[in-house]
Amino acid sequence: MGNDAGEAAMRKIVLMMSVSVDGFFAGPDGELDWHLVDDELHHHFNALLAPMGAFFDGRVTYDLMADYWPTADQDPAAPAVAAEFAGIWRDKTKYVFSRTLDHADWNTTVVREVVPAEVRALAEQSGGDVAVGGANLSATFLEHDLLDEIRLYVHPVVLGRGRPLFRPSDRHHDLRLARTRTFGNGVVLLHYTRP
Repeated sequence: MGNDAGEAAMRKIVLMMSVSVDGFFAGPDGELDWHLVDDELHHHFNALLAPMGAFFDGRVTYDLMADYWPTADQDPAAPAVAAEFAGIWRDKTKYVFSRTLDHADWNTTVVREVVPAEVRALAEQSGGDVAVGGANLSATFLEHDLLDEIRLYVHPVVLGRGRPLFRPSDRHHDLRLARTRTFGNGVVLLHYTRP
């Protein structure tokens, strides 16, 4: 299907990340135990991620995901929403950006470098929008103007110390607030697009 000009719509590259009120995506030692992902929020994530064409992840995020999600739906104690996400993650086309990883399983291709034209080409051939995971990869994508949307899920906690989502930069990036949503657990979605 094309737009009025007869061209296909460009696939969007979308960052979805949970952060603390003070802007950290993880605690000082990588802790994520402060994330408030209940059934409502998990259903929201599943609904957004299921139609994505692919996942772009950094090495750390890929390793975290691959350590748990491939078989999470085989655990009889897993909530239905988690089992649903296990299937979404396992079956989705994934690209992990890493200079050191030799091999990746679960429909995953290793990409060595972030080359903007190549990243856009992968997004275009994915068949849908693409979700980005990983703070380092997200920061690199931001530097190369590869992020079309940023969806921050602000959790109601001040960590005090941790790993900041975006590293210091001399570049300024204007965004437009597209929408907000408050979840029952106090998490607030701030959905930004490029102007």
